[in-house]
Amino acid sequence: MASPVNAAVCALIASAIWTVLGYALSRRILPRAPAVGVAPVMGWAVHSAVTLPLFTLVGFTPATVIDIAALCAIAALLSLRLPVRNAIEHTPTIPAWAFAAAALLALVPAVAILPKVSGDLVYLADPIFDHSKIAIIDAMARQGLPPVDPVYGGSGGNGQLFYYYLWHYSAAELALALHVSGWEADIALTWFTSFASLSLMMGLAVWLSTKSSSAFLVIMFAAATSLRETLAWLLGASDLKPYMEEATGFAGWLFQAAWSPQHLMSASCVVASTVLISSYARQQSVLLIPLLALIVAAGFESSTYIGGITFAVAALIGAPFLLYVMKPAQRWRFVIGTAIAAVLAIIVAAPFLQSQLHAVATRDGAAPIAISHFPVLGSLFSETLRRVLDWPAYWLVLLPIELPATYIAGIIALVVMLRSGALWAEKFTSIAFASIVAAGLMVPWLLVSTIGDNNDLAMRAVLPAASALIVLTAVGVALVPRRAGLGFFAIAGLLLSLPDTIGMIRSNIDGSPRADGAVFAQTPQMWKAVRQYVPPDARVANNPLFLSDLTPWPANVSWALLANRSSCFAGREMVLALAPLPDKTREAVNEQFVRVFAGEGSPQDVSDIAEKYGCDAVVLVPQDKAWANDPFASSADFRLAENRDGKWRIYTVVKVGQAAH
Repeated sequence: MASPVNAAVCALIASAIWTVLGYALSRRILPRAPAVGVAPVMGWAVHSAVTLPLFTLVGFTPATVIDIAALCAIAALLSLRLPVRNAIEHTPTIPAWAFAAAALLALVPAVAILPKVSGDLVYLADPIFDHSKIAIIDAMARQGLPPVDPVYGGSGGNGQLFYYYLWHYSAAELALALHVSGWEADIALTWFTSFASLSLMMGLAVWLSTKSSSAFLVIMFAAATSLRETLAWLLGASDLKPYMEEATGFAGWLFQAAWSPQHLMSASCVVASTVLISSYARQQSVLLIPLLALIVAAGFESSTYIGGITFAVAALIGAPFLLYVMKPAQRWRFVIGTAIAAVLAIIVAAPFLQSQLHAVATRDGAAPIAISHFPVLGSLFSETLRRVLDWPAYWLVLLPIELPATYIAGIIALVVMLRSGALWAEKFTSIAFASIVAAGLMVPWLLVSTIGDNNDLAMRAVLPAASALIVLTAVGVALVPRRAGLGFFAIAGLLLSLPDTIGMIRSNIDGSPRADGAVFAQTPQMWKAVRQYVPPDARVANNPLFLSDLTPWPANVSWALLANRSSCFAGREMVLALAPLPDKTREAVNEQFVRVFAGEGSPQDVSDIAEKYGCDAVVLVPQDKAWANDPFASSADFRLAENRDGKWRIYTVVKVGQAAH
């Protein structure tokens, strides 16, 4: 199981290295408060975007990771001793206590990923479902770069990972260098991502408001969640059916920090990139161009939906306004500089761009994005009426419910600040924030992703806007005249969301008690036994529905968290997310594996597991119906390697020239 001590050590070391590196760079291009605030995000983005291709070429080993990290830290520390000519020392900065508060709030998402041990039981919190991608971290730490596809071994997957994996790669760096598990590295990076996002927002709020107190307001408003629990209580119901659609994951900062930290890091990169573009419009420093390129690339390589689509929309919205307010003599230099940065970003992210295009082409050739409204209203309204009312309901119902503390207050603050330049630290930055908010709110409203069972584009694209609105609300409450009215909306939304916030924190800490918690507690020994029989590059098969009730949706979570071996077929949900298979192929393979482990498989099905899907080992447990009707016992393709006291059976594939016995 994952150790909280190992995760904490991992998080502290990562934070120290990336923050020092980021500040050594940011202090040369930004005033003090935003330079300090953006440092963790910038350090992570620059280091990760540069070292990924480097380690792909020279080898991804503990020695190379440690050596490069040490060189970066030493260079950054030496750089901090050099003076900065344009430093602005008399501006407010982020108080130390604010960083302590950010570190504390960042524990809320991180604790959701920890296992909750109670006697002989282990509980998991619901966000662990999306952290099944820990298998990617283990695969990279185990087998190096470029990463293999850990969830599917058939020839249709080509063995290559097509997911945007930069965030998971940086976790693999930690796992490799510090000799911790992928699960522990994931917990550490989830905490760091939340802390880095809060640091960025605090730095921007302090800079734009010129008040250190706005850092506390950022922490406060970031803790706000949804009004669904409060509204359901007021209506005397368990949820908002039939008034609204069920919650889908379209939510604010605190919820998404636990469920999708890779997307949150991408959102932080988008906010930082857009602010850097506005800084380049004001003062065209040469250093900004490569930094901007690397941060843009890191955002795309962590989330195509946010760092690709949402950032592109934000840039298209903001660029004309930036050109309009610039001096004419600066415009061509701005266009050329940003064009160079764009080309550099495309070059750095080219492997990811190529793999995403290949994945789209492989998935039946369907368009990955379509134009459609976001469904808001429930069955109380007729389908025809919903088609009409959902469009305004997104703005008038959904956003006030999901972003209660920051949506109305943040929009008011933005409008007031755009109209009153005296209240804004920098007019170019005001345009940057307006473009982030516009893109982050309009993309979910107008576009829908067609790959998978959920509209992941809408759920994740809102994150840059959610982050920007937290900053705007904090600045508005601290700075805008008649702020009492603005503060009323913010504080009222925060207080009304407390039932959901408290429930979320309690759930993250306690986990969800499940009947199979005792079985899950025994699986570390089972997977340790499996690893004794197969090498690190082997693929194993187990029931893709094993312990599927431990997560909100079926997931092979025991394999994902503990196996540290790739799978032949890890389950429908994981293959859907990570392996670009046509829908019919994926569903057929899923049915075949489920059939085999249900004890209904044919000899040909068993043979396919050995040959077609490249399985080097198979694990059976008493919970599988195939335990009593074992198709592997009589197969010539497998032989029994271990039968442990009625707890598990491990079969290994019979190689050519070997005899089964």
